Amino acid sequence: MTLGFILPLLLSFFITLGATPLTIWFFKKRGWVEDPVLKQAKTGNATALHPTPRGGGIPIFLGLITSLVVFLPLDGHLRALIFACLLTVGVGVVDDIFDISPRTRLITNILSALIIISSGIGIAYLSNPFSVGVFDLSHPQITFNLFGQLRSIWVLSDLLALFWIVWATNFVGWSAGVEGQLPGYVAISAIFIGLLGLKFSADITQWPLIILAAALAGSYLGFLPYNFFPQKIMPGYSGKSLAGLVIGVLAILSGAKLATVAFLLAVPLLDSLIVLVRRLISGRPLTRSDGYHLHHYLLKIGWPRPVIALTYWLFSLLFGIISLSLNSNQKLVFFSIILVVFTTIILRLTRRI
Repeated sequence: MTLGFILPLLLSFFITLGATPLTIWFFKKRGWVEDPVLKQAKTGNATALHPTPRGGGIPIFLGLITSLVVFLPLDGHLRALIFACLLTVGVGVVDDIFDISPRTRLITNILSALIIISSGIGIAYLSNPFSVGVFDLSHPQITFNLFGQLRSIWVLSDLLALFWIVWATNFVGWSAGVEGQLPGYVAISAIFIGLLGLKFSADITQWPLIILAAALAGSYLGFLPYNFFPQKIMPGYSGKSLAGLVIGVLAILSGAKLATVAFLLAVPLLDSLIVLVRRLISGRPLTRSDGYHLHHYLLKIGWPRPVIALTYWLFSLLFGIISLSLNSNQKLVFFSIILVVFTTIILRLTRRI
């Protein structure tokens, strides 16, 4: 690891570490805490053990953005990312306090993704996992004049980027049911995305990716001591959606290596897909939490909360190590095996409960 990776990580770590106790104090002073009894009565799905403040996105955002501003030039891409993160965290904090509707959250996800895409961040191509070459997504294009400047929309590229960022913003946060679960696996995944970028560090275009991955890892590591069991603060929707948004952008900046990021986040990704399929089959709303994620099953069969969190970390670490040595075709095969194994485990857990 070079200083170009370590310094952004350390700066975001210490800022988040210092800002989190202030957030806890402020939220408690205002009475903005989640009561698990009321949450259970309202939604039937409460995982906290005692009244706990949410709002974890605030200190994480401060650590992340400070590190990015210090180590990256404030160009159009960074300004768009900061604005999108600010919108995501702002609406997330409102949800952490008042519990806004899933539809409002989804609209915010779409707006944040559009802000990023409007800066020119998109998926121009996808690697072909079945052969050498790529799928070119740069056509068709819609060209128009805006304020005297010629602009163009890459239809397939921008639509795929929009779908991916919104999807990542959601599925990453769905695996945040127990203490320490989310910040641990997000930090590990971000570190490995950074390491993959460092393999091509001679290419100067990789450094924004490397620094963003380092800043993301450091901010969630700085939050982890306060979120691990017994937690003093939860990530809340603000902290969960921020993680997904930035990881979605990281996948695009890494050269549209969506398969690599999906591989790193295989457990939360597959978990969310199975939950969505179950909701579709049963006719339940897709955006409403229903307590059927993997961590819910593990809680019901008696797994300790720290063990569940550590299991998620272990899988992220294992898949990260494997990702450093596999090519796209091998990752696809391995991901298919994981899908079969994971689905089998979920089906067996369903029958036990």
